[in-house]
Parts: sequence; structure tokens; C-alpha cells
Amino acid sequence: MATFHFDLVSPEKLAFSGEVDQVDIPGVEGDFGVLAGHAPVVATIRPGILTVTAAGGTRQKIIVLGGLAEVSEKGLTVLADVATSIEELDRAQFTDMIAGMEAQLTEKEGSELDKAIERLDHFKSIQSQLNTTAMH
Repeated sequence: MATFHFDLVSPEKLAFSGEVDQVDIPGVEGDFGVLAGHAPVVATIRPGILTVTAAGGTRQKIIVLGGLAEVSEKGLTVLADVATSIEELDRAQFTDMIAGMEAQLTEKEGSELDKAIERLDHFKSIQSQLNTTAMH
């Protein structure tokens, strides 16, 4: 399989940089996969799990909490608001964050409430995926 260059950058660090076979990205308009030769595109990403498939089929799963993905002739760059590998994630803190988001729902109205519910749903989806056996 042909490879391409992939960089995952967050404000804190360069989370990943290297040659990969495929990257699956949680997009706002739907999840999508990037392979070598993908058409140029810029897409907004939502909170979710990004999967990097490297040579030999090894997979790395990284939690991203929003950002942008850009595919160009140079490869793929993801600028993530937050990027944390599943191994580095403090699951108790993540659960507390979800509880805090739920508690704040009563303070919101209208479109602000709709956005908060949508974001909460994305976080709960991540939590659900983390709790499935397929993630191990």
C-alpha cells in the first residue's frame, strides 16, 4: 500500500509525524478515511477518535476534540484543539468532564443548548467507544 506523510499537531505538542498507510478522521459532516493520493480537502473535525494505520497494519487511536484536517499534495495535516492517545487519557477525568457538561445543560437555552447537547453527545460517543472491547 502506498504511504503518505501525516502530521497531527495540537497547541501543546506535535502528537504524531510520519509516513502512514491510512488515517480515519471524525469529521463534522461524517467520518472519512484518507489514503495516499486523496483529493485535496479542508474539513472540520468533531470530537472523536482518530485512527492512524501505519506500515504493517499497526493502528494507533488518538482522541481529538475538534480542529481542522487538510489534505494536500504534501500529505495530511490535522490541527487538533486537543490530541491525546488513548493510553495517555485519564478516564476518570474524562468521565468527570462529561458529568460537568451534563450539569451545565440547565444553564443554557436555544441554539446554545443545542450546541452543548451535540458536544456532549460526541464526548459520550468517545466514552462508549473507549468502553468497548474493540478498542483494546
